[in-house]
Amino acid sequence: MTERSEESPRVPKYYDVKRSLLELTKTLPPGSALPPERALAVSFETSRTTVRQALSELVVEGRLLRIQGKGTFVAQPKVAQVLQLTSYTGDLRMVGLEPDTKILDISYITADETLGQRLAINPGGRVLRIHRLRLANGEPMSIDTTHLSARRFPRLRRELEAHPSLYETLHNAYNVQLTDAEEVIETVLATPYDAQVLGVDVGLPMLLLTRHAFDAEGNPVEYAQSLYRGDRYKFVTRLRRPSGGAA
Repeated sequence: MTERSEESPRVPKYYDVKRSLLELTKTLPPGSALPPERALAVSFETSRTTVRQALSELVVEGRLLRIQGKGTFVAQPKVAQVLQLTSYTGDLRMVGLEPDTKILDISYITADETLGQRLAINPGGRVLRIHRLRLANGEPMSIDTTHLSARRFPRLRRELEAHPSLYETLHNAYNVQLTDAEEVIETVLATPYDAQVLGVDVGLPMLLLTRHAFDAEGNPVEYAQSLYRGDRYKFVTRLRRPSGGAA
C-alpha cells in the first residue's frame, strides 16, 4: 500500500499580491498613495479583479485607506487602547492624540426591565441616554451610547455642557468614581447609519465594546456600548496567572 504524499495547500493568487502589497506599505509613510489598480495588475502580472480583492482585504484590516474618487493610501497606524477603566479623553491623550466629542443626542428614555436591572432602577424609571461621536485629531473613531439613572444624576445634561469628559463630570459634580466594570467585546459590521456617521464603508468590521460599570459600593453607574472602527482600533490588555493556579 503506497503512502499518499501530503501536498501543501494552494495559496490563492490574490494572497500573494496581498503579501507583496503589505511589504510595500511597510516601506511607505502613512498617507502615501498606492499606484492605480491597473498599474498594480501589470506589475504583478495578474488581473485587476485579483488586485482589487487584495486591496479590499487590506482596507478592511486597516492597512490601507480608500478614498472615493482619489485612490488608495497607506493608512495611519491603529490606535492601541489599553483595556482599563478610564475615560476616552484620558486614553487618547496618553497616546498623543487630541480627543474631541460631538454630542449626537441627549434624551430621556423609559427603562425596560433589562435596562432597569442593569442600572438598579424600577422598570418605567427615567434613564438619561447620551449618544456621542468620538474623534481623534478630528477623525471620527467611535460612536458611544451611554445610559445612566436620571434620578441619581440630576442636571447631568447641563453639567456635560461644561465638562468634556463624562467620567470627570461624575467625579467632580456627583462625587462618583467608577472602580469596577465588566466589558464584552464583539465584532459587528457597520450599518448604513454607522457608516454615514463615521465616514466609512457599509459593512466595515467594527469592534463593539459593551461596558457595565460600578462605583466603590458596588452600585451600577453606567451601561454603555461603544462602536469602534475596526480599521483604526486595536485593544490591548495584560493577563496575569491567578495566584496558586495550576501550571
